[in-house]
Amino acid sequence: MALFWQQRGRRQENGGLGSVIDGLGSVFDVLLANARLVLGVSGAAVLAIATLAVKRLIDRATSPRDEGDPKAEQKSLEESWQDLALIKTTPKPPKKQRREDLSEPLLSPARPLVPGEAPDPRGCSAPLGAPQVKPSPLRCLTLQEKLLSHSSQLAVPEIQASLVPQLARNICTQLQNFLRSKCPELPFGRFFLSGALLDGLEVLAADHIHLMLPVVLDTGLWSLISGEDTVVRNPQYWMIKRIDLGYFPRGCSPWDRFMVGRYLSSSVLNETLHKLLVASINWPAIGGLLGCAIHPVVASRELKLEVKHDQVELSIILFPVVEMEDKVLLAVPPEGLVENLWLESFYRAEVSRVKELDASDSGARQLCLRILNGVCSSQPSLHKLGGSPVTHIILHLSDTASDWAEENLADRFQQVLEELVASLEKGVLLSYFNPKVNLFSGLSEEEIDEMGFVLYRAISEPELLLK
Repeated sequence: MALFWQQRGRRQENGGLGSVIDGLGSVFDVLLANARLVLGVSGAAVLAIATLAVKRLIDRATSPRDEGDPKAEQKSLEESWQDLALIKTTPKPPKKQRREDLSEPLLSPARPLVPGEAPDPRGCSAPLGAPQVKPSPLRCLTLQEKLLSHSSQLAVPEIQASLVPQLARNICTQLQNFLRSKCPELPFGRFFLSGALLDGLEVLAADHIHLMLPVVLDTGLWSLISGEDTVVRNPQYWMIKRIDLGYFPRGCSPWDRFMVGRYLSSSVLNETLHKLLVASINWPAIGGLLGCAIHPVVASRELKLEVKHDQVELSIILFPVVEMEDKVLLAVPPEGLVENLWLESFYRAEVSRVKELDASDSGARQLCLRILNGVCSSQPSLHKLGGSPVTHIILHLSDTASDWAEENLADRFQQVLEELVASLEKGVLLSYFNPKVNLFSGLSEEEIDEMGFVLYRAISEPELLLK
């Protein structure tokens, strides 16, 4: 106890400096004892180094030194600068990032240069002598590059491209066997599949295919009459007339049962086949055999089957088809009271001609057609424009624009859009194979206006169609 008071008296004799030092030492001890809990490991290390340096400064300030020794004073100053340098060079603990700091810019905006003023080298963050990396400028894709990139996204998934045709062929075989056993008197030809998927022109998804049911007619008992000569005044439709009834009375042809008046009725034939599809065929058994579920669509005007497989969903539309006098006629009568008309199809000739032209000049007509079919499929307002209308525009342009190489795809694509807009403005698109046929005759004014508006905007900005 006496020693304690003696030390206290000495500190008081030093002008109270010892008391101050003892107080600071107590504070430092408390801070160091709790620094690890409050600041963590790195923070505690930094605080310890700083505390040590300050203590050393205080010790040197209070310790007695030789007053006549100038080297001691110089040494004390040097040690003080070393301690300060130790504090400054101590790495600071990383600052904990706050949520609001994420929205702050990483770099402060540079002050704009006054004309004639040299840039300040201190503002450069890179060290002197370091190689300057020039940022690569953003590259704007041309229409040609965008079209080629877009075409690569149109491919039908491989599983659909292989599974759908095989599944449809199996259903085709089952249906043919049923009709031969159920209606052996009707001379149907060999059923076959048709559609863009089989011709390499399908895009996005293989979700539909056509099943053709050939109706074999005796050309000595039937003849064709152009729809242009009938009340509909439409050259794309035809009537199939029964002839020589005086020599070959009704009943000589197995198809006489589907006549209305003296004409083979597409509507009556469709109605008969629709009843067979809905009521007579055991689709659950066929579906179980093929590993899928098959359902005929009852409410549809078309002969339509919905097929659901584990990997695909498919719509199959059946078309009775008559081939006479180089014409391909489908049992697709127009809406209304006329039920004896057959629609002329140009699909087979269209695909054959496009492929023939591409083969002759290594052209990109099929590529352009696939891109436009993809555009029409993805935009509901352009659905009725895909297929035949676009194909006939390309065929018409092929007669005037001879260079269809792939490197000119953008120019040809732009021309097709311009021709489509011009045709929609007139409301007329003449068939490439029959100039009397207007392929836009079945469109309403509202549909033409809507399609024309979309394509008119796309002429100046074709990229709008590729989104």
